[in-house]
Amino acid sequence: MAQTNVAVVSAGVKSILDIGMTLEKLETLGVPVITYGSSEFPSFYSRSSGFESPMRIDDAGEIAKLISAKWKLGLAGSVLIANPVPAEHEVPFEVMEKHILTAIEAADMQGVKGKNITPFLLKNLADKTGGESLEANIQLVMNNASLGASIAVLFNQIFRS
Repeated sequence: MAQTNVAVVSAGVKSILDIGMTLEKLETLGVPVITYGSSEFPSFYSRSSGFESPMRIDDAGEIAKLISAKWKLGLAGSVLIANPVPAEHEVPFEVMEKHILTAIEAADMQGVKGKNITPFLLKNLADKTGGESLEANIQLVMNNASLGASIAVLFNQIFRS
């Protein structure tokens, strides 16, 4: 991300990661982190994480302008746009955190590692939440695609002018 010019729209960082450490690493690498429409950095399934967003921007056009300015100035690297899951589809942070810790413990006990960890955790979380995490995942993907498309269209307009 520090070397490739790409805008990444995500509902936060992978739920099993240390969010604070991840934000610190991105800052160290010079990767701007923007949260769309929230002052708090989201935690994938949840709109909250307990971490303040490094930067809040509430308008897709302003995000497109920031990306364009960064790259026109020759500042290489990605921009991470954290896009919280829609409120009606989120799983509260406290609930999800408990399930994630339990799923990680189950993976450790069963020796699940490497590329098998994510599918294992997703299935475990879907089971533990009665499918609520799966629905949140579907909705956040659609939400990210929508915001990403809006930013891309606006970026293209700025780039052509």
